[in-house]
Amino acid sequence: MQSQLTKRFSTKTGIVLLMLLFMSFIVPQPKITIWMIGDSTMAKKEAKAYPETGWGMELGNFFDNSVLIENRGLNGRSTKSFINENHWQPVLDNIKEGDYVFIEFGHNDEKIDKPSVGTSIEVFKSNLVRFVLETRGKGGIPVLLTPITRRSFKEGTLTETHGLYPAATISVADSLKVPLIDMLAKSKKVVADLGDEPSKALYNYVEAGDVNYPNGKKDDTHLSPVGAKKIASLAVQGVVELKLDLAKRLLK
Repeated sequence: MQSQLTKRFSTKTGIVLLMLLFMSFIVPQPKITIWMIGDSTMAKKEAKAYPETGWGMELGNFFDNSVLIENRGLNGRSTKSFINENHWQPVLDNIKEGDYVFIEFGHNDEKIDKPSVGTSIEVFKSNLVRFVLETRGKGGIPVLLTPITRRSFKEGTLTETHGLYPAATISVADSLKVPLIDMLAKSKKVVADLGDEPSKALYNYVEAGDVNYPNGKKDDTHLSPVGAKKIASLAVQGVVELKLDLAKRLLK
């Protein structure tokens, strides 16, 4: 009897030791950072702007804890002003090998009537090339994203408002072999499928009497919390479609 108990104890002990040995060979994934540079559609928002929400605020909820999100998107910025106001250099200084840089501009570059932000297509492309090459120079992985759609319906049809800037982003991605997520195409499909009135739920439409918007708000550019989560999911969809290593860190 004692011999049988001893054998059982030894067997269980052996199994536990084997499990511990196996677990000792499971190396946790090193942490990486997704740096996000872009405009107000992506950016963090102050409490006084709520319910306006940048889609970058939702992105981290799709990844496991090996991924850190550094959302450096800023309201009103273009590729030009992001560089000229020294927002790019601090990002570049901190990129580590294996980090990702999500680059999404266009909403403000297209405002050529505003010299501080507006850029020609040629300058826009040149700035994107700079972001890409300098990111690669630090061992980072650039990902270009076209700007998301505005909610701009005319007679029930969603219209285009970004001119040639999305095509310029795609051109740079093609020429430099950069992973591209066509956020414009993805977001247009979502908004168009919803239709004119229902799509308001994705944007910062607020009834009068809100603490932050006493007179209400009708904003066809910036997102609601629901819209931010949806747009972030489209970016994640793009990560999966591109088969980026980053996809291995998504929550199951």
